[in-house]
Amino acid sequence: MEFTYLGRTALKVSRLCLGTMNFGPHTTEEDSYAIMDRAHDLDINFFDTANVYGGKKGEGVTEQIIGRWFAKGGGRREKTVIATKVYGDMGDWPNESRLSALNIKRAAEASLRRLQTDYIDIYQMHHIYRQAPWEEVWQAMEQLVNEGKVLYVGSSNFAGWHIAKANEAAKDRNFLGLVSEQSLYNLNARMVELEVIPAAEDYGLGLIPWSPLAGGLLGGILQKIESGRRASEGVQKALDKHRPKIEAYEAFCKELGENPADVALAWLLSNPVVTAPIIGPRTLEQLDGSLRALEIKLDADALAKLDEIFPGPGGAAPEAYAW
Repeated sequence: MEFTYLGRTALKVSRLCLGTMNFGPHTTEEDSYAIMDRAHDLDINFFDTANVYGGKKGEGVTEQIIGRWFAKGGGRREKTVIATKVYGDMGDWPNESRLSALNIKRAAEASLRRLQTDYIDIYQMHHIYRQAPWEEVWQAMEQLVNEGKVLYVGSSNFAGWHIAKANEAAKDRNFLGLVSEQSLYNLNARMVELEVIPAAEDYGLGLIPWSPLAGGLLGGILQKIESGRRASEGVQKALDKHRPKIEAYEAFCKELGENPADVALAWLLSNPVVTAPIIGPRTLEQLDGSLRALEIKLDADALAKLDEIFPGPGGAAPEAYAW
């Protein structure tokens, strides 16, 4: 396993991040334990979760599964950099969601209980909340940091200017501010190249791409259909829309002699701003298969061909649309 620093911090994390969204709704607790144990065997130390994961509102099922796994001991907690999130609805009362100081405090303490740990390594805001002034957000986060309950703060689904506003406000308070941004980013979804990636690079944030395989679209979907497997309704709709691109992509991956999923991850890893794509295996086999991406080094010709198949927005703004 390769390790890298998370953005401008001294925190070392694996180049692949274990996503846990499937734990509970799609993967049994026993199988979730096996996947996390195997992740450690493979030296993956970076796990991502959220208080809303698990499929049951307000229960934090996925965090509970991780917490019970931590409680098994054997250095499981000590070896893990755990990232979780705050924002989503955890109840029906007005202050059981979003980014008020009240909810940030309550949500963090509830996540700590479910995770059965004393601290959260990276506490991420799951979405921007425009009603919350940065003075309020940072005061709440600073309190958690001062109490030792949170070590680093990250964002998710922020625009580039949100990153700038947040970190300028943090700078005024002599606070570290955001150290990571978790964004939708893959070969077929490259909008973050306009503003988010330049902002992350300038402010020293590690980029953590979610949905690196576009929900399965980039995972060899045509091969799977040909072998008799059915695509989900969402993936089938995406395939209907992007079939010429996917046909060209899978043909190119065949030329490279690599699986489409591995090429998609390797493409993300070739970007120096990317810390670790989030992989969300449902099985041990899927987890083991992801490691091939770390060995693939795409040369300039291969990267140019992928740009041809999946043209991005044209680079960073404003050159992407002006001059």
